[in-house]
Amino acid sequence: MSQRPRRTVTAALLLVTGGLASASSHREAPFVTENPKVDATDFYLFTSYEPGRADHVTAIANYLPLQDPYGGPNYFTLDPKAAYDIHLDTDGDAIEDVTLRFRFRQRLKGIALAIGDPGAEKLVPVPLRQVGPITAQSSANQNELETYRIDLIRGPVDSPTSVTPLANVLDGSLDFAKPIDNIGTKTIADYGAYAAAFLHEVRLPGGETARVFVGQRRDPFVVNLGETFDLVNNNPLGPVDAKANSLADKNVTSLIVELPKSFVRGRTTNVIGGWTAAYLPKVRELTSNASYLAPQIVSPEMQQVSRLGMPLVNEVVIGLEDKNRFNGSRPKDDGQFLDYVTHPTLPALLETLFGVSAPTLFPRADLVQVFLTGVPGLNQNGSTAEMLRLNLDTPATPREMQDSLGVLAGDNGGFPNGRRPGDDVVDAALRVVMGVLLDAAVAPSGQLAYTDGAAVSAMDFDGGFPYLLTPIPGAPQ
Repeated sequence: MSQRPRRTVTAALLLVTGGLASASSHREAPFVTENPKVDATDFYLFTSYEPGRADHVTAIANYLPLQDPYGGPNYFTLDPKAAYDIHLDTDGDAIEDVTLRFRFRQRLKGIALAIGDPGAEKLVPVPLRQVGPITAQSSANQNELETYRIDLIRGPVDSPTSVTPLANVLDGSLDFAKPIDNIGTKTIADYGAYAAAFLHEVRLPGGETARVFVGQRRDPFVVNLGETFDLVNNNPLGPVDAKANSLADKNVTSLIVELPKSFVRGRTTNVIGGWTAAYLPKVRELTSNASYLAPQIVSPEMQQVSRLGMPLVNEVVIGLEDKNRFNGSRPKDDGQFLDYVTHPTLPALLETLFGVSAPTLFPRADLVQVFLTGVPGLNQNGSTAEMLRLNLDTPATPREMQDSLGVLAGDNGGFPNGRRPGDDVVDAALRVVMGVLLDAAVAPSGQLAYTDGAAVSAMDFDGGFPYLLTPIPGAPQ
């Protein structure tokens, strides 16, 4: 069967990473639904398109999905017993070479009020995280403070060559302040200005600097989620903007880092691979005398429980029985999941649901090549693993010129050459899964314009770091 080689390569990669439209790894595996604080929802990796920052690369790892802005009184702190990593493979061997590890700490101030008759008052701790308005200049009314530390790990995380705590350029501190969530406008009158005070400059080994922001953001992923998971109960051939974004009223917690390209560029390839992973203590024991900071007893040994590189893989490519195993696996071991790539089930599901014809090309040797090595001529790096791959030498497309379909529409600065916030991986995946880039002989329904109906654009986001929008307040004015 004849194919168009260049277009087939792109199609194959999008098929692997896209499949059936869905939210990008929100609640994608059974175990992380029980542990949402370590559930990675999205990972982005792109050349910074903020004017004047083209020599930098930005990575965004989002965690803790489906945050309702009104989710008080405890809101959405991250797990102080967990580790959150952003991994970068700089030499194409599917093993991390540079890792930024984030560890969080909550400190209870124990604000108490004098309650009772004059002269017989009792100091009683308050039940809330705040007792009055909060500003960037004063946290006096904040009952709980959340901070984090960042370790720069060189080499594999299980046998590192070096571990360097990163310091704040401003004051040399190893502790970075994290903004409290957007509780509401009475608590924080101008959350955008408040959060901007938590953009930190970090000193890297060798003297270069990076920018870091960790905090709540509006969920950037756009999808018609409810209808999608109801057996794709929508009009997949309708207008691209006719449906609502199911995540429009949700927030997430984002770990956002901008690094100099010179710091992450390898010696043998201009392509880097990236993914995020989270870890929990391998042994946890509940205690009958739980305190605020110690509700359980944990072991120092950690176990990976969440993983995300390419969007949608675990959610709609990996079989249900292997989802937890995938989340605990590492990219270098991805050969164990090969059958899900060579014989994907999702085209057959779409064929059953809509009466269209799925592509008929088995085994998907072309897809295996792309899935394991990257796109030849674009971001191939020789690794045998699932991860986002970014060619550091591909120029960033200015925000106003970005096409949400990325490489599929000729915009090589976008998905699957990395991933930007405005890349519509859902629509791209729907069109490619049925073979828009294959010959009609193997994809007779491939030229139909599939969509989930929820549109996204680069113009929906900020034009500079940290790119993602201010989170939705729990109590707007």
